[in-house]
Order: sequence, then C-alpha cells, then structure tokens
Amino acid sequence: MAQSKVALRADTGLQARMLITVFLLGALYVVLIAALFASGASGVTIFVVAAGLFLFQLFASDKIALATMGVQKVSPQEAPELHAMIERLCVQADLPKPTIGIVNTTMPNAFAMGRSQKSATVVATTGILELLSPAELEGVMAHELAHVRHRDVMIMTIASFFASIAALILQFGFFFGGNSDDEDGPSTMVLILVSLVVYVVSFVLMQALSRYREFAADRGAAAITGRPSALSSALLKISGTMDRLPMTDLRAHSEMNAFYIIPANTKKSLLNLFSTHPPVEQRIAQLSRLEAQLQGAR
Repeated sequence: MAQSKVALRADTGLQARMLITVFLLGALYVVLIAALFASGASGVTIFVVAAGLFLFQLFASDKIALATMGVQKVSPQEAPELHAMIERLCVQADLPKPTIGIVNTTMPNAFAMGRSQKSATVVATTGILELLSPAELEGVMAHELAHVRHRDVMIMTIASFFASIAALILQFGFFFGGNSDDEDGPSTMVLILVSLVVYVVSFVLMQALSRYREFAADRGAAAITGRPSALSSALLKISGTMDRLPMTDLRAHSEMNAFYIIPANTKKSLLNLFSTHPPVEQRIAQLSRLEAQLQGAR
C-alpha cells in the first residue's frame, strides 16, 4: 500500500514546466496570429484553419501515429503476460487500464499515446518483448504508464501543434498577404520571419520539456515498481541493441523519437544537443540514486 501512495505523488516540477511551456507557446501563437492579420489574411480563414488543425491534431494525431507505426491491438488472450503485467502496474499507479498494442519490429522500444488517461494506448515492440527480462519489461511499462499518469503526452501533442502551424506558414508563406503587389512584400516577409521565430522557440521549448518528462517518467516508474535498477538494466540493454541496428532501420522509426523510451538513434554526435531525450548515462545515474535511497529506507 505504501508503494501505491508513492506512485500517486504528483511531479510538481513536471507540472510547472508543462504549464510554462503551454503558456509561452500560447503567447507565441498570439504573436503569430497578429502577424497573420497584419499580412492581410482573413480573420475567418485564420480561425477556421487554426481551430480545425488544432482539433484534428488533438483528437486524431495519436490514431494516425498508431496506424502509421503498424500497431496491432492485442487482447488478453493474445498477450496474457503483457496484459497481466500492465493490469498489475495500473492498480499500483491508480490508472485505468489502457489499450495495449504491439508493433512487429526487431527494434526494442515502447511508447504511450493518447490525449487522456482513459484514451491511452501503451505499445511495445516484439523486439523489446524478446530482449528484456520480466522485471526489466515491467520497468519499461511502468515508465510508459508514468507518462500517461502525468498527462505529458497530451501536452506534447498540443505543443507540437504550435510548431506545426509555424512550419506550415513557413512552407506556404507566400500564399498569405493578399496579393503579390510590391507594397505587400514587407508584410509577408514579417509573417515569414515571425513564423520562423515561433518555430525555433517552439522547438527549443518542446525539447526542454521532452527531456524533463523522460526523467519524470523514470522516477515514476521507480516509484510504481520499487525497482529502479530493473529500469536501469532495461535502458542499457535497449540502447546497446539500438547501436547495433542498421541506420536504415532506425531512420524508419525516427519520426516517433519524442515518444519512444529510447530514441531510434543513440549514436553520439552534435545532434545530441537537440535530442528529445537526456543521455542514457544521466538517466541511469538518477535511477542509481533512487535505488540507493530505497535501499537506505529498508
């Protein structure tokens, strides 16, 4: 029972960062809308397009991602051990049981999708089911359920909407501004520059939130299972296996990097500065500290 109470504790640091991220992105979006008006775009058009895209991304983006990844929903009869494990973890985390899916790929990974706790889907690949021991897999599934518990998947979906709108305007900016007269040129250029700034700032904010939410989910998994070392072992196995996979296989999954427990490219480079995840070494160091705290409390 004590373990369940620990799992229910809210991560105030993550909640504060999610609130700040949404607030700043909302402010940026207001600036972007003002730039659209200044460029001569119709107010009705702006509202209809923006509202439609937002609703589509909020309610349909997870379904599209699951279909694109080839996720197959599995019943308790098809995957009894996985269902039993997640049911047990949901009781400990005080969560409704999510839809459970499997992706047939050798890449060992897992992720959670969904705009709410009741509509969540937790997915494991066949590669991770074959690679990990039951205790390690439990740590990974607890990590994904922690994402569901924290509702950070929904925040990432909303945050990505702002970046998507800015990117869309950057690609089709020449359509805004009314007509092609020379006097309209400056306003169109201002719109494109504002969109570029919104996209860059949105990207930075999303990367910062994404990295912190992985630390928060690791802590949540440790609290739910009471075994941080099992998740540490899983992270080492997954990242080690990922390094041996062909780059062509990893690129095929790179669009989902923000949602995977380990991104589909763990090789170190300057691009790691823009990674959606903190380095595995830092995550393991945090889990080691949590393990030491648990050992000291016993």
